Amino acid sequence: MQPFKYKPPRVNTGDLRTPITFYEYAPNKGPEPGESEKEILHQAMAKVDHVWLKDMEMAKSNGTLSDITITIRDPQADYIPTNKHVLSIDDARYRDKRYNIKHVQPDLKKKDFIKIVAGLIE
Repeated sequence: MQPFKYKPPRVNTGDLRTPITFYEYAPNKGPEPGESEKEILHQAMAKVDHVWLKDMEMAKSNGTLSDITITIRDPQADYIPTNKHVLSIDDARYRDKRYNIKHVQPDLKKKDFIKIVAGLIE
């Protein structure tokens, strides 16, 4: 019989230390091009990760060095993130930067957290 070995979870609630805000954007009114914030959809605490060092070469070739991975608690039916939403990170290093959501990865086995991959809006 194989002995029991405890594996701690990769993310726990103590890792969620950075406040983030999800927005819905709408086209500007009038003839000027562009978009502006329409409304705040959801606010949460998150764990923010950059491109990992082992993925750096692949990120350089794809031009995705500014991508970040965000882990948040699963808000269930209160908010469902999609690639039409934009997020901002409330931290001095990310001030005045907005990120488009590229991919959302819910964990279907363990419904505690959601991973979101986002890219910098340039």
